[in-house]
This record gives sequence, C-alpha cells and structure tokens, in this order.
Amino acid sequence: MQHAVRPRAALRPAPAAPAPRSRARRVRSLIDADALHVLHRAARVLLDDLPELTDRLLAALQDQEPAYRLCMDQDAGTTWQEVNRSLRHSVASLLDPRGNRDAAHRCTWRIGTTRAEQGLPLDALLHAFRLGGSLVWQSLVEETSRTAPEDVRLLVHVAADVWHFVDEHCTLVADAYRQAERQLAWRRENRLRVLTGALLDGSIRIADLPETAQALNLPEHGRYAVVAAAGGTAAVGAAARAVLGEGTRAHWHTGQDADYGIVLLPEDLAAPLPAVPADLAVPGGPAPGVRVGVSTAVSGLAAVGDARRLADTALRMCPPAGGTVRLTDRLPAALVLAAPELGQALADRVLGPLAALDPADAEVLLDTLAAWLACDGSAQRAGERLYCHRNTVLNRLRRYEQLTGRSLSRPTDMVEISLALTARGLRTH
Repeated sequence: MQHAVRPRAALRPAPAAPAPRSRARRVRSLIDADALHVLHRAARVLLDDLPELTDRLLAALQDQEPAYRLCMDQDAGTTWQEVNRSLRHSVASLLDPRGNRDAAHRCTWRIGTTRAEQGLPLDALLHAFRLGGSLVWQSLVEETSRTAPEDVRLLVHVAADVWHFVDEHCTLVADAYRQAERQLAWRRENRLRVLTGALLDGSIRIADLPETAQALNLPEHGRYAVVAAAGGTAAVGAAARAVLGEGTRAHWHTGQDADYGIVLLPEDLAAPLPAVPADLAVPGGPAPGVRVGVSTAVSGLAAVGDARRLADTALRMCPPAGGTVRLTDRLPAALVLAAPELGQALADRVLGPLAALDPADAEVLLDTLAAWLACDGSAQRAGERLYCHRNTVLNRLRRYEQLTGRSLSRPTDMVEISLALTARGLRTH
C-alpha cells in the first residue's frame, strides 16, 4: 500500500502567534505616532496664530492677576513681547523638544530674573506660567476639534508630556527668580553697608543722604546719637541693645574695632541739642567685659559722623572691666581726652610738685583730693569713702595746697585741679 507523500510545506510548523505584550507595544507605538502627528498639526497652527494667542493670555492675566495688570498699565508693549516670546518657545518645543529646549530654558530664566528685579511677586509669575500652559493646551484641543474632531481623543496620549513641560518651566522660572532675589538682597545689603559706613565715617555725600535715609528707614532730619560697643565677644550686639530704651529706633553697623548703633532720639525742643535722654542708658549697663560709649546728640544724618567720633571718645573712657559711658555726663573728661598732650601738660603743671614725695604718699594725697571732689567738697563724706576721719581729709588737702601753691577755694585753681585729675585718671586706664 502506497503512502501518500506530504507536500514539503506541510512539514513546516505553523508560525507562532505574536505575544500579547509585543502586540500591545506595537499598538501603543502606532497610537503615540498618531498622537504626535495630531499634536504637531495643531501646534503649527498655533505658531501661525501666535499674536492672537498672546492677546488671549494677556487678557486672562489682566482679568485674573492684579500684579500683571499693573505691569501692563506701566509698560504694555514690553509685557506683550515677553508673553509672546515665551509662548513661541513653548509651542515650538511641542514640535521639536530637543532642538528648542535650550532656547526655551534661556527665555524662561530671563523672565524669572527680570521679574524678580522688577519686584513682581513670585506667585503672580507662577500663575502666569500655569495660565499660559492651560491656554496652550486648550488651544490645541480647540484646533483639533475644529479640523478633525475624531482625533481629539489622541491628544490624551501627549497630555502628560505637555504638562510636564509646564511644570518644568514653572520650576525653572522659580529657581531663576529666587537666585535673582538672593543677588538683589546681597547687593542691597552691601549698598546699605557702604552707605552706613560712609555715614559713620563722615564721608557721606550730600546727594546720597536721601537714599541713605530711605535705606535705613530713618528721617534725614532728626536728632541722633551714636552708640559704640566693644568687648571682643559675640554678646556685644545684644549688650549694646540692652543699653537702649524700649522702642528706640536704631540701625546697627559692624565696624572693625566696635559695633555702632545710629539711634534716632525723640524730638524734644526744650532739651539742649547735646543732651541725650537719660533712658538711653539703662542702669546696670551691658554685660561684664563689654564697653559701651554713647555720644551726645547731633542734628540730622549728615552729622552722624561727628556723633560716631564722640561715641569713640566715650568708649575710650570706659574702664577695661566694662561699663557704659555717656559723653553728656563726662564732657570735661572728653575735652581732656580730645587733646591728650594738653591734658598731660596740665597734669604735670598742677600735680607735678607731688613727684618729689614718696610715690605712696603722693598717691594718698591724690586719692584724697579725687574723693573730696567726687563728694562735692564734703570732708565728712570723703572720709567715709576713704575710711578715715574728716580731719585727716582736711589735713591732706592743706598739705596738697602747701606743696603745690594752689588753693582749693579759688575757682580757677579748682577747674585746673579737676581737669588735671581727669587727665591722670584717663592715663591710668
């Protein structure tokens, strides 16, 4: 019995059916390609109608964003160009993402920087970018619905890419804005330091006074004092602030050797100009080791440099252990300190004859004389301070008169003696 011969083709196995996953990928690729075709077709129409798209976005901003309304009132042309340029890069990026990426990033970064410099709120800027993204997406849908309604469903497959682009540029414009804001703040602070330094140095230009007053939030014309604080500790600023009364307006500046506070004083027409309110120096003073000098009052910011020099003089009179010196209370000492050579000459003339004594004896006489002056000429109170009898004080004072030839009852001699003792005290600091 003969066997039938099978055709050769019949011996080959039937081709395997495509795997479901591979088939799904091919279908997805086809759908994505169709979606991109629909997207590009609509985007090209948007590019041709870009002026109209710009007008629509500006109208939405004017209606919904007050900050942009103000920008358009001030410079409508510049705002229109900015919005038009941003939309052009956005729509062009839908057609060629890689080719337009860098240019679109540069455009967004420039907008963020410019708007930060102009003071437009960041929230308003981000709102504008999101409105722009919504308008572009809405226009893509509208154009596709008009020309090929059946293709609208395909846009769903590219929606994520469109909104990712919007989010990316919102992040970018916020980064640019914040970086520009930090740079602006640094420039403002640096400018403020320069202006304040010139004010305290006395080298400020008259033309810069209005800007300085505005930057410091202080009136150009007013009564001022300067507080100088030093001590080599981190607590100097806090200690100096403790010297000021509650509610006192002051601007602080860190100098090389001291911190300086420019203090606005209350207007008191009855008070003489050099007077500083008593509550400017709080009893108890600053922390131990911190020295604070308070100038007399001056009129106007232009005179703050003079007040700073007076505050330095007061600071030099502070004891090394720390404390507060108000120059208003130490004007004679300030006069001596301002001319140290003359002070030394006066001390040599008035106190020099005591140099012939044993140093310990001379010290006793000088301490007694200083205590008697500090007690307003009361031998009784001076004795209590020195732990000796009032007659002992009187005997020592007479001995001083005999050695120097000066009289403690003669006013001119008393002035010279007081200044000479002040010069001696400053020299021993």
